[in-house]
Amino acid sequence: MSRSFRLAVGQSPAKLTTVRDRLDWLTGVMPAVAAKGADLLLLPELFASGYNIGEHVVARAEPADGPIAHAIATLARIHGVAIHYGFPEVDGEVIFNAAQCIGPDGTRLGGHRKLVIPPGFEGDHFTPGRECALFSYRDVRIATLICYDAEFPETARHVASMGAELVLVPTALGAQWDWVAQRMIPTRAFENGVFLAYANSAGSEHGMEFLGQSFIATPDGQELARAGAHPEIIYGTLQLDKVSAAQTRLPYLADREALNEVIR
Repeated sequence: MSRSFRLAVGQSPAKLTTVRDRLDWLTGVMPAVAAKGADLLLLPELFASGYNIGEHVVARAEPADGPIAHAIATLARIHGVAIHYGFPEVDGEVIFNAAQCIGPDGTRLGGHRKLVIPPGFEGDHFTPGRECALFSYRDVRIATLICYDAEFPETARHVASMGAELVLVPTALGAQWDWVAQRMIPTRAFENGVFLAYANSAGSEHGMEFLGQSFIATPDGQELARAGAHPEIIYGTLQLDKVSAAQTRLPYLADREALNEVIR
């Protein structure tokens, strides 16, 4: 019997100013997301706090089980939909650019701390994460990579080799990087034979213009859905048997092992 998974990708407005504004927007869209039968809603990088907010990111950072997490867990329980969102995670004396998934029962399913921190705003505030991990939800093996993480082919290949069938990529991609969203990141799905979903913000935030262009890509190089430049929510039904079919047809993950003696 084939497995299917209903995915929603929320391209949220970048202009949402406060954490309360962001939670209010999420509260407003959740009834429609649930009505569309979504199993999971993917939200952008640092959705909970805002991305281009400078020093405010420090004040808005919280532990993985902080007040924002509790508010999102309540929404997940009310609507019976898992919510995967980006947030600044404080742990001791350091802050991570993180993402986590809250299940429909309100429990944390898994999380990720961004591995590669680009220069500029992020480099001033965030500590790099140190590992990748999968979580399982509704019989789907899921990995997370955050924005710049996914621009390295090694990271997507690593989580695919771990057994990921779906890679979730919250991002904060600027409007000048259209090639990344339209060509580079969809290739990660094809070259690893996995589903990949990319969630960006839309509009402007304190002078930064976001590209939008969120999408859901299939293991065989197709697109299930793609957003434009404005806030919207896109949907796709993932047929999970396409993962094994794609990896059998193009066995990159298996055949790369033969290269280990040549490329070190």
